[in-house]
Amino acid sequence: MYEYEMNNNIIPGAEHETKETKTGTRRKKRRLAKRIFTMLLCGVVFGASAAGAFAGVNALLSRNSEKTENTVAAVAEADDIVIVPEQKTTSALTAVSYVSADTKTAQALDVSEIAEGMMPAMVSITNISVQEVRNYFGMFGGRTQTQESESSGTGIIIGENEDELLIVTNNHVIEVATTLTVCFTDNEACEAMVKGADPDNDLAVIAVKLSEIKEETAAVIKIARLGDSDALKVGQQVVAIGNALGYGQSVTTGIVSALGRRIDTADVDMIQTDAAINPGNSGGALLNMNGEVIGINSAKFSSTEVEGMGYAISITAALPVIEDLMNRTTREKVPDENASYLGISGEEITASISAAYGIPQGVYITRIDSDSPLNALGVTVKSVVTHFDGIRVTSPENLENRLRYYAAGETVELTVQVIEGNRYVEKTLSVTLGYASEHSSNTSQGDFGYNPFGRH
Repeated sequence: MYEYEMNNNIIPGAEHETKETKTGTRRKKRRLAKRIFTMLLCGVVFGASAAGAFAGVNALLSRNSEKTENTVAAVAEADDIVIVPEQKTTSALTAVSYVSADTKTAQALDVSEIAEGMMPAMVSITNISVQEVRNYFGMFGGRTQTQESESSGTGIIIGENEDELLIVTNNHVIEVATTLTVCFTDNEACEAMVKGADPDNDLAVIAVKLSEIKEETAAVIKIARLGDSDALKVGQQVVAIGNALGYGQSVTTGIVSALGRRIDTADVDMIQTDAAINPGNSGGALLNMNGEVIGINSAKFSSTEVEGMGYAISITAALPVIEDLMNRTTREKVPDENASYLGISGEEITASISAAYGIPQGVYITRIDSDSPLNALGVTVKSVVTHFDGIRVTSPENLENRLRYYAAGETVELTVQVIEGNRYVEKTLSVTLGYASEHSSNTSQGDFGYNPFGRH
């Protein structure tokens, strides 16, 4: 039998050797082919793996690059906190506005920036009033005298209309005022008028005529931005600004100690804070760390046993009252020749007297003149006047002060608690005011010689 070599030559007598040689050759070829196949397969696998690995690394690097760029951009945006004035079309006045990336970043806003941004929206208020005091010494022998007194407070510029700049403050800051003066951030002063007051909530809105504000002052003062006090949390930092002790605007800081508090001075929710609130701060702003007004500073507990308990009226609770007061008609004091007359004298019923004797708070009528317009309406001595033209009255002085803004001949609503049987019944009466010039009686002057409770 013959086997062919690769060159097809026949080698006689070498059949066994040629067979083995060819078999070995084939085995070598198969092993070589296997090695080549294995190497090719490994190359393919390695190439695919490497390609996948490089693709994954590139994608990861790309994502990390995007994330890094986004993070840097976010940080840059977050750090870029600026005060941006809002554009107004009705006046040169601008509003205080803060722009920040998010609430958490805003919490880190520097107190000095907040103070700088809000000072132009704050005013100092000076209240000059005339009060009656009893002189127990000297030639007057216990008779009453009038005495002029001065008190201070703070206000927040919250808006304007076509003719007026509107400022919110506490009612107790402007109560019984004969003259109100506001001082702006540039120390320019203007006379203000009471636009509306709500003693129950200890809120008031006063107005300054735009025509009386100098152009230079109008260019620097601002309108405050109101925040959302419902979003506050206990422990958040707050800033208080106010005319402490009448020395001018000053800044204190603290935290929100509690929310939803109720105290005797107002019927609205209060924010409790440990930021220092002193006399003169009343009516000032309590601000969050975004520079927004979230409260109106109103009261503090003062005692040797109490430390750091101040209260501000929640702006969310106060806003409906403020909006109502802003929309009322601004009243100016009536000239003497048109002064009105109610024809009564009375005494103040305080909360403690009311609780002890069951008499409503207000002005307890001790005398009614024979020509008083109240006689025809069934009002008698021992009745209590509680509201005049929808505004609560707390004392004879308070009622007399309200009358100064109403002309003789005007018809107003008077809320009176009248005794029927053994209880008081509330009545709302329409009263046409008389002319003070026709009467010698001093309207609503307290008759201190009369004791309504029978005690001496």
